[in-house]
Amino acid sequence: MITLREAAAWCGGTVLPEFENVTFQGACNDSREIQPGQLFAALIAERDGHDYIPDAMKRGAAAALGQRQLPGVPMITVPDSLRGLMDLAAGWRSQLRDTRFIGLTGSVGKTTAKEMTAAACAALYDTVKTQGNLNNHIGVSRTLLGIPRGTQAAVVEMGMNHAGELSQLTRMTRPQVAVITKIGLMHIENFDSPEGICRAKLEILEGLEPGGTAVLNGDDPLLRAAAPDCNTLWFGLGPDNQLRAEEIRTDAQGVRFTAVGLGQRVPVRLPVPGDHNVTNALAAMLAAHCVGVPLEQSARALLDFKNTGNRMRIFEKKGFTILADCYNAGPESTPAALRVLRDRPAAGRRIAVLGDMLELGDYASQAHREVGALAARCADLVLAYGPLSRDIAAAAGDKASHFLDREALLEALRETARPGDAILFKASHGMRLETVLEDFSK
Repeated sequence: MITLREAAAWCGGTVLPEFENVTFQGACNDSREIQPGQLFAALIAERDGHDYIPDAMKRGAAAALGQRQLPGVPMITVPDSLRGLMDLAAGWRSQLRDTRFIGLTGSVGKTTAKEMTAAACAALYDTVKTQGNLNNHIGVSRTLLGIPRGTQAAVVEMGMNHAGELSQLTRMTRPQVAVITKIGLMHIENFDSPEGICRAKLEILEGLEPGGTAVLNGDDPLLRAAAPDCNTLWFGLGPDNQLRAEEIRTDAQGVRFTAVGLGQRVPVRLPVPGDHNVTNALAAMLAAHCVGVPLEQSARALLDFKNTGNRMRIFEKKGFTILADCYNAGPESTPAALRVLRDRPAAGRRIAVLGDMLELGDYASQAHREVGALAARCADLVLAYGPLSRDIAAAAGDKASHFLDREALLEALRETARPGDAILFKASHGMRLETVLEDFSK
């Protein structure tokens, strides 16, 4: 538990004397989600969080953090609520001296790799992980503040849209191990080049604890060219990685491979498909190895791995095989999903329902055309949805139809699909393709 006196010292805030000994554990910035005993962070964005302090207190909040004192409320007052929350999280992190911290980022695969890394660490340690994809300034702060004293390992996912963001997150977290899954074109509209994205991702190393280790994708040419000046271990499918995969075999249940490196050969079975998940598993096993988890224990832990949300969730519904992978999409993850569709056993046809890949800036047209060309080779039918996906349809040729209207897409899918077909749903989160999947599955 944290006293308001301690917390105020960490974030440079003020607390009234009568509230100095009030304690809390964890923090939340949404009064609807507050748990008893947590700190409510009154952030100011589209709405003023101070308006929700009374509701949070009624729901069991122990105290609040904000920019102005409310009468009778145990509070820490600070000049800026978000900065105060981040400083508070960094202060609590400094108390967790015995916890092994793994920080993780990447343009593609970071949430899946985070889940796999947490599963591997949990084979040996009491482990806490980022919930869902709470990987921005608020989410990382909430994750850190939610780690109980005595936790043995913590896996913290960090995301970014602009340069400088990861620098702040990693300096809060101070990981002993920093993982980068891959450099891709996600958010390229905010950068001058893929090299610019790589530089921004490498900011995660700025908060690395002295003597810490970078665990990097050795198949990524941008990361290889960067040659970071710290202890580095490489993972990937290529032969020049410290941990690599051999004998990769895919079947209806997932994928099998042999993890080779560190003087060992360890058989691994994943209940999820795709070579991209082999790479995610290698990242997880190598990161867990860095904090003392033997490769064999990581491999056993991954036997029961389950991904989160709509990330390549495969299930049967009404005679169809559904590949739900519509949490997000980009020029790297969409081809990976198409290859899973291509390799998936199907009694009928393979249908790719593909929506726009967002935040690609000047790369958008080229990226969508490349996806369309691949989709034509991987699927029997391509249904492209959204204004940017005109280029998918154009490149896919006679196999493709294009839709701007959600209802028209849904109607065409219902009319076209037949039991026995395997259907992939893949698009950026902003396209809300999951709603089409939900209505189609009813």
